Amino acid sequence: MAQKLIQTQEQKQIQKLSQQQMLQVRLLEMPITELEQNISMELDDNPALETGNDDFDMEVDCSQDREDEDFDTQTEREQREEALDSALSNIGQDDEMEPVAGNGYVDDGGERVYAAGESFYDKLKEQMMDVELSDEEVQIMEYLIGSLDSDGLLRKQLIDISDELAVYHNVYCDVDKIETVLKKLQSFDPPGIGGRNLQECLLLQIDRKEDKQMAQLMKTVVTLYFDDFKRKHWDKIQTAMQLSDTTASNVMKELTRLNPKPGAAMGETLGKGTQQITPDFIVDVNDDGFITLNLNNGNMPELKVAPSFAEMLDNYKTNRDSLSRREKETLIYLRDKVGKAQGFIDAVRMRRRTLTITMRAIIQMQERFFREGDESELRPMSLKDIAAMTGLDISTISRVCNIKYVQTKWGLFPLRFFFNDSYTTDSGSLLSTRKIKIALRDIIAKEDKSHPLSDETLAGIMAEKGYNIARRTVAKYREQLNIPVARMRKKTH
Repeated sequence: MAQKLIQTQEQKQIQKLSQQQMLQVRLLEMPITELEQNISMELDDNPALETGNDDFDMEVDCSQDREDEDFDTQTEREQREEALDSALSNIGQDDEMEPVAGNGYVDDGGERVYAAGESFYDKLKEQMMDVELSDEEVQIMEYLIGSLDSDGLLRKQLIDISDELAVYHNVYCDVDKIETVLKKLQSFDPPGIGGRNLQECLLLQIDRKEDKQMAQLMKTVVTLYFDDFKRKHWDKIQTAMQLSDTTASNVMKELTRLNPKPGAAMGETLGKGTQQITPDFIVDVNDDGFITLNLNNGNMPELKVAPSFAEMLDNYKTNRDSLSRREKETLIYLRDKVGKAQGFIDAVRMRRRTLTITMRAIIQMQERFFREGDESELRPMSLKDIAAMTGLDISTISRVCNIKYVQTKWGLFPLRFFFNDSYTTDSGSLLSTRKIKIALRDIIAKEDKSHPLSDETLAGIMAEKGYNIARRTVAKYREQLNIPVARMRKKTH
């Protein structure tokens, strides 16, 4: 069959984002601290942008009793921005949000601050002064310390470290040399630092035990019966080692005192640097019971187009026909700077309106939580629900809720905290999976740890409490709560 070249004409509609739409998208995703930095840079870069005297304080009454019109009508009237929504809907597929487990982040003020301090990396480097090292060994030691993960373990293979030292630092050494330096690192505090796996980490700690007889028993368990030890098969270990009940109990207690994450523990003691979380929203409940929403604007100033630039632009436009070439170049410059300044101001205002309307919808959906602070009262809520309430696109809601926090009287919470799936019961009613998980967590917390409950037993107890879920669902939620199986929860007295 002969092949032919055929030319066809096809008409397609392709939507491209303007620079203004891209700016709106970018500002919408920013938390308040990043926005402040962006505004500061924009003020430095664009002389046509100035700060005003007013601030952006905005308080919104979020109680339905004070609404003059229904929510959908008001949001449609105030917030429908078709250009932005259609633009956002075409950027990425990031509508899914990772689940958030656990309670909120308790805070004393408007910010969550971790105290500054030395990292465990810095503390390890200080200890290098206490050991004798050649110049080459100093470079190897520093590289090993920098290669530790947050738990304080060395997950890299020594052969890979040898290659990296040669390529990046012009340090040529074999694996034996690196292992010699690693042994010195493993003598540092805290015990277990520099272990290449959990087993070696525990053995390093056991080696420092003063009670050598107990240390030998512990080493036997970790060396010969490590799999049984991980699975807490204490009875098998006791039988294999022919230990008395008292001795077995003492060995188990000592083993459970070992730290599988020496680096993490050290980080908790020393602090891991300074991290600050500033809420983008502040939600409060007044004495009269009304919920109010404040958009936190931090140190963000009121923005305006510089009057001098605006006046010059008007003058040049008025006398456009009589302008010289230099003056026309000035006109183009002024028009560009003023246009960018006004576009930036519009984007900041759009961000403020979009954030406010989205948070209002979240408050209305989760009103009982904001009033009472009971996590079990969180209703099933998805991005689609908020999108339907606000008239905004799902991707817009996703961007609003990305890395942003709300300060409440119950603590500081990421917006993702308020989104949770639903579970349909046999009667057809919807239950929040968060509520089911809380009930499951409470049952396990109250169980007899010497006889922990199996998933099947837990399913039966949950059914008695009105949560008729299958055993496999219990197992799924238990794993999401980071709760181990019954065998691993067993404790001996």
